[in-house]
Formats: sequence, C-alpha cells, structure tokens
Amino acid sequence: MRAFEFVTARTASAAREAHGGRPGAHFLAGGTTLVDLMKADVARPDVVIDINALPLAGVDTAGDRVRIGALARNSDVAYDETIAREFPALVQALLSGASGQIRNMATIGGNLLQRTRCTYFREPQYACNKREPGSGCDALDGFNRTHAVLGTSDACIATHASDMAVALAALEANVIVQTASGERVIALESFYTQPGRQPDRETTLAHGDLIVGIEIERSALHRRSHYLKLRDRASYEFALVSAAVALESDGPVIRSARIALGGVATVPWRARDAEALLAGATAGEDAFRRAADAALAGAVARKYNGFKIELAKRAIVRALSTVAQAS
Repeated sequence: MRAFEFVTARTASAAREAHGGRPGAHFLAGGTTLVDLMKADVARPDVVIDINALPLAGVDTAGDRVRIGALARNSDVAYDETIAREFPALVQALLSGASGQIRNMATIGGNLLQRTRCTYFREPQYACNKREPGSGCDALDGFNRTHAVLGTSDACIATHASDMAVALAALEANVIVQTASGERVIALESFYTQPGRQPDRETTLAHGDLIVGIEIERSALHRRSHYLKLRDRASYEFALVSAAVALESDGPVIRSARIALGGVATVPWRARDAEALLAGATAGEDAFRRAADAALAGAVARKYNGFKIELAKRAIVRALSTVAQAS
C-alpha cells in the first residue's frame, strides 16, 4: 500500500472541500472495497477523506418515500422491520452479499460504488481498460466464466458486483447526491454507465460528488418483490446470475412487473422489454418464459460464459414464480 494523506470530515461540505475534485482524492466509508483495492495497488489515492462522522446513517421510514442514509450499514438496513415489510427484495439482496462481518462494516453508499470483482481488473499484471484506459482487456479472450453477457463492449466485459444495486434497480430507487451546486437526485437506472469506449467511467457522478442517501417509494408493487441469487457456493460469493423482480396483479392478470438482473451485465440490468411483455399477461410459466427470453435477447456470450444466458432465463422464471405464488 502506498503512502497517502488521511483527513477526517465532520460535515458533507467539509468532505467535499477536502476532496476538491482532485483525481487522487477518495472518500472512505466502510472501506470494504477501497482498502482492498489499495492493498492490491489498484487504487492509489493521494488523499483519503474519512466520512464516517457525517450524520448520514439514519433510516427515515416516516413518509411515502423511505430515505436511507448513505452511511447506514448494510446489516442495519437488512434488519429494519419497515424495510423488510416494504422492500423484501432489498433485504434479500443485502443478506445474500458478502459475510456478516463485512455487512456490519459496509455502507449503503459504498455498496453503490462497489468495484467489479473481475480478476483482470484486480490484478495489475493483466491488461484492463477499466484500471488503465487504453491498455486493452485480457478478459475478452481469457477465462471469462464470471463475466458479463449484457451491456458489454469490445473494451470491457466486467460484471457489476453489487447485489443491493440490482434490487434497487427493480425498486426504481433514486440516489441522492451532494454536488458543488447542491443536492441532486439521480434515478438508479441512470446512475450507472455501460462501458462503451470508457470502461473506467462507471457512474454519472462527477469526481468529488458525495452520495448522501437513497430514496425508494412505498408501493404494493414493491411489497411483492423478491431477489434470487445463484452462485458457486452458498455464502460469501458473488452472483453468477441474480434476478430482482416485483409483480402487481389483479387476480391472475399481471398489472405491472419489474425485472432487474445481476451477475450477467456491466451494470444492474433493467429488463424493460420483459416487463412490457408481462403487463396484461396471465401469470404463469409460459408468460414468465417469454419475458425471460426477451430479457436475454441481446446477450452476447464469450468463450466460457454462455451458460449464463440460459441460467439467467431460469432465474427470472423462478423468481417471478416465487412472487406469483406468494400472492
């Protein structure tokens, strides 16, 4: 790990001032991603600004929109009774991630900014356009079993790592950001950017913007949500495929649906074509399979990850069936 300056901020404005938009400045919350990357010499900050003293750890469930502070710990949110009742997919996603010890440290804001677990990104001896723009992507022709089949480019096929962000995509959450010109609200679906020719740019944040919270609307649709994660082992493992779904029905007829995918895309992947097919359809395996086929219609497989396409389709069908049967 390289030498760096360490600053403790007590307010959001002080944190942003200490950051100053400098390329080598990074905010530190739970540290469960940043510290790992610093140890691996992937992240090389000159200045680390500790924001843990900021008053951003609350969970406000009083209104029609629930607001969760950026410094709320994953475990605290996962075991909040209101969150569990109103947004079951979010709780299931949080509890499926990492380990209990890490969830006790990890923060909601930090989870949103979690970097990919792509081996070629995390080990500096490999070429990676995300880590060193213009250097190439060794994953394209390497061992790419865990890599993305949706939202990829010839510059990057790294998979987005967060479970929570996939659930939030299905729940149509908003990200609240403190910027130089004041507070900004960003729909989660617009928060992340696909790699294109700039895989090093992962979000629409300007360098120095500070996430202060997320907001999610209470609704009957969100109360009927579910998160399914498929992985190589039962715990402490990232998703090969995950599906966050929600259904609102009038008897057997689906009024509206939400589907988001993880483990298969470069960003939390909202399957809008699949959702459109489900609206007005009768709930059942046939309708769910048609939606699953639509969700993966644009998938592009590499040498080792083609199995993810069928696996993702089956995950969608299973997740939708779980919600439908629970109604």
